[in-house]
Amino acid sequence: MKEPLYALLSTAIEALRAAGNLPADLAAPAIALERTKTREHGDFASNVAMALAKAAKTNPRALAQQIVAALPASEAITKVEIAGPGFINFFLTDAAWQAEVARVLADGQRYGRSDAGKGVRAGVEYVSANPTGPLHVGHGRAAAIGDTLARLLAATGWEVAREFYYNDAGAQIDNLARSVQARCKGVFPGDAGWPEDGYRGDYILDIARNYLLGKPAQEGSAVVSASHDPNDLDAIRRYAVAALRAEQNADLAAFGVSFDVFFLESSLYADGKVEQTVAALKAGGHTYEQDGALWLRSTDFGDDKDRVMRKSDGSYTYFVPDVAYHYSKWQRGYVRAITELGADHHGTLARVKAGLQALEKGIPKDWPQYVLHQMVTVMRGGEEVKISKRAGSYLTLRDLIEEAGRDATRWFLVARKPDSQLVFDIDLARSQSNDNPVYYVQYAHARVCSLLRQAGEKGLTYDQGNGIAHLSRLDAATEVALMIEISRYPEVVAAAAAQLEPQALAQYLRELAAAFHGFYHAQPILGTDDAALRDARLALAVATRQVLANGLDLMGVSAPEAM
Repeated sequence: MKEPLYALLSTAIEALRAAGNLPADLAAPAIALERTKTREHGDFASNVAMALAKAAKTNPRALAQQIVAALPASEAITKVEIAGPGFINFFLTDAAWQAEVARVLADGQRYGRSDAGKGVRAGVEYVSANPTGPLHVGHGRAAAIGDTLARLLAATGWEVAREFYYNDAGAQIDNLARSVQARCKGVFPGDAGWPEDGYRGDYILDIARNYLLGKPAQEGSAVVSASHDPNDLDAIRRYAVAALRAEQNADLAAFGVSFDVFFLESSLYADGKVEQTVAALKAGGHTYEQDGALWLRSTDFGDDKDRVMRKSDGSYTYFVPDVAYHYSKWQRGYVRAITELGADHHGTLARVKAGLQALEKGIPKDWPQYVLHQMVTVMRGGEEVKISKRAGSYLTLRDLIEEAGRDATRWFLVARKPDSQLVFDIDLARSQSNDNPVYYVQYAHARVCSLLRQAGEKGLTYDQGNGIAHLSRLDAATEVALMIEISRYPEVVAAAAAQLEPQALAQYLRELAAAFHGFYHAQPILGTDDAALRDARLALAVATRQVLANGLDLMGVSAPEAM
C-alpha cells in the first residue's frame, strides 16, 4: 500500500526541484511513511517536509503545502491534509483497500513476499546445542525463533542458509564421555568414582547400555560402531556424541526444524582454522604475552577489557574457536550473519566481534547480528514444571511438544520478544478457547474453509471473479477494517525480517484474526440472497484465509481446514 504513496511523494519533490523551489543539489532523504494510529488523522503520514525543510532553508509546514500542491492526482486518495509542524496525512479511498484484496487473491502464496534481500546470502545460526543431552525447552525457543527468522528472510528475498554449530570439543564432551563410561562400569550418580559434574539423566544409562550391547549409533548417514570396551574412553566419546546428535536431530524433526549446514567445532581444530586465526591476530600485532598466556588487545576494538586467548596450559579459551567459526561464515559469503543465542551468552558477544575486527578482513563492525532469547518458565496447573525423568534436571523439548502439540509450542515460543522472559502455560496452549492465540488464529482460517463448505452444501456457487468485480460493495465498517488489516501483511513481514522481530508476525496474525471474527459476526456472509454481495464477502474471507495461511507458514504453524 505504501509504494504508490512513495511514488507520488517522489514525483512531487522532483517537480519542486525542477521548478527551482528546492535546491537542485539537495539530497533526497529516505521518505518516511507510516500508518497512523487512528484514521481520524488519515491512513498514512509522512514527515518528508520536516526532513527536507532545514536543508531547503524553509518552513516545514510551508514546504509541506508545496509538496501537497505538487502531488499528482490519484484515484487511491480521497484527500491530503497537513497536520502539526508539517506532517502530510493521506486519506485513502475504499477502492484502494479493495484493490489490495484483489491483489491477495491474484498473488496467493506469493502475497507478502518481496525481493528486499535480492538473493544476497544470509546465514542464520540457531539452537547450536552441545551434544551432551536431549534438547531442552530453551533450545526449543531458539529453534522456533531461528527457524521463523530464516523463513522471514527467505520470504524477503535473501538466500538463506540455516546453520547448526555443534560444540563437540572441550570439557563438556569429556564430561559426557566420562559419565557414560561410569555407567558402563556400573557406577551410579552419588557413588564413589562418579565424575564431579557428571550428567545424571536416564539417557546416559541408555547410551551406556547400547554401547555395551554393541548397538550402532547412527547420525544421518554416518554410523558409529560400539566397541563394547568400557575402558576405551575415545570410543565412548565418539559413540556418545553420535547417539546424542541423532537424538537431537529427532527432536528437531519432531519440531519441524531443519538445517542446511551442520558445522562441527572439532573441524576448526582438525582443519587448522583455530591456529590460522590465532596466527593472523598475532601477525596483525593485536596480541601480547603475559603471565604465560596469550592475550588479545580486544579493548582496541570496543571490548571492556583484554581477553585471554591461549591459557598458560596451552589450551584455548572458548571465544577463540568462536572467532574462527564466525570468520568461516564471512569466508563463505554470508553478507548478513545472524546468530541466535541464549541470553547467558551475552558476555561473549563483544569479544567475538573484537576478534573479528582485529583480523582486519573488512568485516563490518555490526557483523554478525545477535538475537538473544531469555529463559522459558513452563507452567501446568498453576505450578512450574522443571524436570524430565529422562533428562534428569530439565524439561525436554520433546516433553513440551508431546504435552502442548507442535503448533502451540512453536507459536508460544515465538510470540513474545526474544529478549523478554517467557511463561509457557501448557493448560492455555491446550485449550480450545479465544484466550489461546494459536487456536484463535487457526480457527479463523478453519472458519473460512467452513464457510466455503457450507456454501456448497446449500447449493451456493462461489464465483471469485464475480466477487472481485463487486468488491466495491464492501463499504461496511467491519469490511473496511478487515481490508485495511489484510493490507498490513507485506509491511509486517518486511519489518519483522529487517528488524529480526519474529514476534511481530504472531501479533499481526492475532489482530488479523480478530478483524475477521468481527467481520464474520457483523455481516451475513451466506445469509444474503444478493449473489454479487455474497461473492464479494466470500472473496474477502478467502483473501483473509490466504494471508493467515501465508503468515502461519512463516511461523512453521499449520493452517487447518477444520477444527
